[in-house]
Amino acid sequence: MVRALALAARGQYTTHPNPRVGCVIVNGDQVVAEGWHRRAGEPHAEALALAEAGARARGATIYLTLEPCSHRGRTPPCVDALIAAAPARVIVAMRDPNPLVDGNGIGAMREAGIEVEVGLCGERAEALNRGFVSRMRRGRPWVVSKIAASVDGRTALASGASKWISSAESRADVQRLRAGCSAILTGIGTVLADDPSLNVRLEGCERQPLRVICDTRLRIAPTARTLGVDGSVFIATASRDSDRRDALALAGAGFLDIAERGGHLDLRQLLEQLAQREVNEVLVEAGALLNGALAAAGLLDELVVYFAPSLLGRDGRGMFDLPQVASMSDKVECSFSESVRVGPDLRVRLLFADT
Repeated sequence: MVRALALAARGQYTTHPNPRVGCVIVNGDQVVAEGWHRRAGEPHAEALALAEAGARARGATIYLTLEPCSHRGRTPPCVDALIAAAPARVIVAMRDPNPLVDGNGIGAMREAGIEVEVGLCGERAEALNRGFVSRMRRGRPWVVSKIAASVDGRTALASGASKWISSAESRADVQRLRAGCSAILTGIGTVLADDPSLNVRLEGCERQPLRVICDTRLRIAPTARTLGVDGSVFIATASRDSDRRDALALAGAGFLDIAERGGHLDLRQLLEQLAQREVNEVLVEAGALLNGALAAAGLLDELVVYFAPSLLGRDGRGMFDLPQVASMSDKVECSFSESVRVGPDLRVRLLFADT
């Protein structure tokens, strides 16, 4: 199963919006075939492994990181191919949370007389597809906020200058973060201040994440850099200004109409709309206002901070604009999940307590 998970991870940047899945077929004490899902519309991991194994799949043990699909999508149901191959046993890391599948593939194999075990390395399999799982179970993507900060927690000088807090190595690492996400989310303040492109600049990159800009009043200019690079851009807005919309549409923007709550966009509704567009993981690259709003609403799942070995002082800009915490019992809880050096910087991953 560890090998199957490693195979599945090869689809980290390419399977969107499908889950990452690996398959290993063992007959006796010999691995006879392997497969992993590469991209949507292409054969699934099981189909590739079964094609390689041929008759050697009969009586074999098959290790799968995710329950086989039991419905017809872009490809035929994998469970049918597995049953036809007649293995003795199928070991599944986790059930598929997709309501079209959930338990049906496992049930069909058991009805066909195949021994099925579920749960081996299940936590690792779920972590590999946390965005897909979140979309299926919660109706919204997994949301990760990326922040570059000094060790005193400042993201920019008081003037707003922020280039560059983090190192070149950290900025290269961020490109891999972007490539692994379905969408990148930012706020209009960041666009107006920095005019970022927000695209993936990695050699061999096959897919650009969707770029989403929260802009309640449509203040973004049609000349904004992110509108001129490859990939799709959507502006989440409450504005109905037809002239502004027409100009931005000519520049390549699409629109997500989001309700306004207290002068700001309803971020939960925004995430639900992104889930409906098959967005699994959202990477937030924004300022303290949007980060704070997401955290206050309980919509952040993970935080990735690149701490640079520097101090910016008390007047520097902070990471989160949150309401005043009146007591320690009201603080936003996180837990550390990773700490690793990236060049001269320290990359820290934290999970929010309610995820």
